[in-house]
Amino acid sequence: MRLATLADGTPDGCLVVVCADAARCVAVGAPAPTMQQALERWAEVEPALRDLQRSLDAGSAEGIRRFDAAAACAPLPRAWQWLDGSAYRSHGDLMSTVFKLDKPPSDERPLMYQGVSDRFLAPTADVPLPSADDGIDFEGEFGVITDAVPMGASRAEALRHVRLVVLINDWSLRRIAPIEMKTGFGWIQAKPASSMAPIAVTPDELGAGWRDARVQMRLEVDWNGSRFGAAHGGPMAFGFDQLVAHAAYSRDLVAGTIIGSGTVSNDDYRVVGSSCIAERRAIEMLDKGQPRTPYMAFGDTVRLQARHDDGRDGPFGVIEQRVVRAARVA
Repeated sequence: MRLATLADGTPDGCLVVVCADAARCVAVGAPAPTMQQALERWAEVEPALRDLQRSLDAGSAEGIRRFDAAAACAPLPRAWQWLDGSAYRSHGDLMSTVFKLDKPPSDERPLMYQGVSDRFLAPTADVPLPSADDGIDFEGEFGVITDAVPMGASRAEALRHVRLVVLINDWSLRRIAPIEMKTGFGWIQAKPASSMAPIAVTPDELGAGWRDARVQMRLEVDWNGSRFGAAHGGPMAFGFDQLVAHAAYSRDLVAGTIIGSGTVSNDDYRVVGSSCIAERRAIEMLDKGQPRTPYMAFGDTVRLQARHDDGRDGPFGVIEQRVVRAARVA
């Protein structure tokens, strides 16, 4: 099943079901006007959503219209909770080596921080940021959205609460991050609002692209029109079942909790490239003694798209955004 949210002048938008080729959609309407309402009543409304998906794909649904990704919000424009992991050991090991940080043991608990959740940027929206001197960086990753998860859920139970899979750009301001890390508290200024690709899909929609609670697809990243990376989503040290269970250890997770994988990264990063600039700069520090790739400038664009192993486009659609200077109110 493929779901999206179209802008309609309200904070939560209008929930729609999208057809397989992403050319057409139909509003869900009464069963669940918004994504949040669908997640809160998933067991009740899922049969109706799947019936609507089948009738849309058959061309028999009422109210079919063209799906315009440019008019789409993030599938969940605002969420109760956004928790981002760091599940790719190649990325963590590389950053630890370069910055001389202690590497956690292989069986250590996953790293995770709680980020801003009250806004997720639309997939084609400009990204307003205060200064290019802050080290503007994209971070391509996969994520899941859950319904209500009870505190203490096991990995198996946690996986049963994964309702949707999404593609995320977790924006970072790299020069602020180490300042905030030294305080011992969490990131605030270093982590502005993230972005999300237009279509959220149920795990079964991915077919072979969903296995072992991981997205088995490549994440293609283009910066200013040039390929920057195409790392594979599969080699997570911790699957989404583990990440959800970790997040739910001491708290209930409300319906609409989003949990990210962290920057998609592979051991052969010199071959497949990277999903963020910081990783490329770390590789340059190892290979050349100093970083040579700058962070983003105002006017730069980044494009993210997932691709199946057989070369087919992934079902999430595309994130394609431009970084702009934020307007300041006098």
